[in-house]
Amino acid sequence: MAHDRMRVSTGVAELDPILGGLLIGDNVIWYDDAGSLAASFALNFLQSAVARKKPFIYVSFDRSPKNLLDKLGPLARSPYLTILDCFTLGKGKGADTFLEFYKNTENLPCRVIQADDPRNPDRVMDRFLEIHASGKDDLCFVFESLTGMQELWEGEEEIRKFYTHTCPRLYELNTVGYWIVEKNAHSRHLKAAINQIAQVAIELSLKRGNTSLCILKAENRETEALHTPYYYRTSGLHLRFAPKQQASSTVDIGPRIRELRTRLGLSQTELAKQVGVTPSTISQVESSQIYPSLPALIKTAEILSVEMSAFFQETGSGSRQVIFPESGAVSVNIPHMPKDSISARQLTPLETDARAGACIIEIPAGACLQSHFFVHKGEEMGYLISGHLEMKLGTSPATARSGDLIHLRSEMPSQWKNPGPETARLLWIKIK
Repeated sequence: MAHDRMRVSTGVAELDPILGGLLIGDNVIWYDDAGSLAASFALNFLQSAVARKKPFIYVSFDRSPKNLLDKLGPLARSPYLTILDCFTLGKGKGADTFLEFYKNTENLPCRVIQADDPRNPDRVMDRFLEIHASGKDDLCFVFESLTGMQELWEGEEEIRKFYTHTCPRLYELNTVGYWIVEKNAHSRHLKAAINQIAQVAIELSLKRGNTSLCILKAENRETEALHTPYYYRTSGLHLRFAPKQQASSTVDIGPRIRELRTRLGLSQTELAKQVGVTPSTISQVESSQIYPSLPALIKTAEILSVEMSAFFQETGSGSRQVIFPESGAVSVNIPHMPKDSISARQLTPLETDARAGACIIEIPAGACLQSHFFVHKGEEMGYLISGHLEMKLGTSPATARSGDLIHLRSEMPSQWKNPGPETARLLWIKIK
């Protein structure tokens, strides 16, 4: 049975008790947030296999053999290592620069084998199995990377078929392998298909300069570590995990800034311009890769019309406000609308955790809007305080007059028009 299979080390002493080690037959998916985080774990895995004198296949789609040997360093001197080169005739397109490498390989301590048709998934697998057949059971391997394979094979469907057909075979052949994936380069559909078949799935993230590991799946082992971030640091091949209490003390203000910015209708570029930083900086702050400087954070709070504490408070924390004075309303940007055709003010504070948000919307006489005010997935209700509005739902026109209530469930008006003669004033409520 699977749980009776022999356990081996990941090569990272502090990871083994968190994961419960590796089982012979494991296919381990590494979702890499930054594209460079999985390398340390793969190299430690290789080092462990070499120390146990176990055969190891390193499959590379993204690196030339020379580049990969330089990356592996002393580990490339092992006679137990075989490199399956899917780069030279793949992304390398058979260029003389890369083919030159094969003119002098007889003195290499490891084996380097060129894949003859890396654009053909079946030939790649056949070549891999040929190498495996020449070795022993409980072979270890790294595929670097599924993302690189997708670029070569031109589509996720080929990746899905390759992985779903290959993993069961490798499981039965008593292999232990790492598959490296760039986390944000693939669809949810593909990742769901991969996760279903993989025995282990691990996510690596980089936020504000801190790296963390989260185990998404670990079959046939008892672990309480699922879906819990573990922070770690790397120095060469050495990885050191932070104490759990230290990991849980971090504050994530990036998503909070993104939430408040989008409620106000500002793009990252617009916010960046007002704060005095680049759009890339705002993007990195909101994705929690970096912290903003204190002056930038103060300026951001000013632009978003919130107290600085709003960036740090948890949803639902503190006492609940029940009265929101009109003097506290802030102007809301309506993207893609001419500024002289509509204006809006947010009545409920941006930082509130209420299930509904209220705005006052004003549309001047004669204005015609060729889309709805907001892109909103919930229900919406509007009370026409004054004026006269015409809207178009599909091909059907509808008219609202002062005192009328408008209720939208999933409908999205394609046009709003104020035939005049006065400004139309709406109390508009978006329900989450």
